[in-house]
Amino acid sequence: MAYWLMKSEPDVYPWEKLVADGTGGWDGVRNHLAARHLRAMQVGDDAFFYHSNIGRAIVGIMRVVRTAYPDPTDATGKFVMVDVAPVQALARPLSLEEIKADKMLSAMVFVKQPRLSVSPVHPHEWARILQLTKK
Repeated sequence: MAYWLMKSEPDVYPWEKLVADGTGGWDGVRNHLAARHLRAMQVGDDAFFYHSNIGRAIVGIMRVVRTAYPDPTDATGKFVMVDVAPVQALARPLSLEEIKADKMLSAMVFVKQPRLSVSPVHPHEWARILQLTKK
């Protein structure tokens, strides 16, 4: 199993909408590296749901329930999407400021490449985020 972080603007697609829907398609990714990450995802992989722009915090955990398939919002046919389902909301959101300040998290791909909407998370980073959100 692999771990990921996926960003969404909460005024476009918030965590609460994914929870209400039960499953959702993660579409609209137009960065080639982020799309490569989508293609690497397997059913059962877990991902943090990050609210970008507004809130700037990890708010929940979701699971990949369908691997990459063509994104119908892409007229070029080059990009893919995956389907995800909510697993659980975090006990408390973990802000970008807290992530950057934590020595174990400051080197995350998510921090080093902030424009990337889909990025891998190392197992030790995953565990640390879960630890911090239980406080």
